[in-house]
Amino acid sequence: MAMRRLPRLLKTLSLGAPARSLSTEKAISSVIGEHTAKWMQDTSKKSPMELINEVPPIKVDGRIVACEGDIDPALGHPIEFICLDRDEPAVCKYCGLRFYQDHHH
Repeated sequence: MAMRRLPRLLKTLSLGAPARSLSTEKAISSVIGEHTAKWMQDTSKKSPMELINEVPPIKVDGRIVACEGDIDPALGHPIEFICLDRDEPAVCKYCGLRFYQDHHH
């Protein structure tokens, strides 16, 4: 039933879309440009990447670590299981925290 409605919905959404999407695209580009410019102008504040790079890599006993971004799940991110078999620290794709395996043989 939903598949029968899809063509009609797509046709409805495409009516007048070029005019709306162009103005929406311009507005979004403007907001993003202003936000980026604000970050670039204020050199007294560190960027989020600079802040996360100041956190030293976290030593882990096992081969796999589960990163949630924060102790409080409401402030974290989806859980990511990271394999630590490599020599260099592994990086969480969500928050940038780095982990390495403690080899105590």
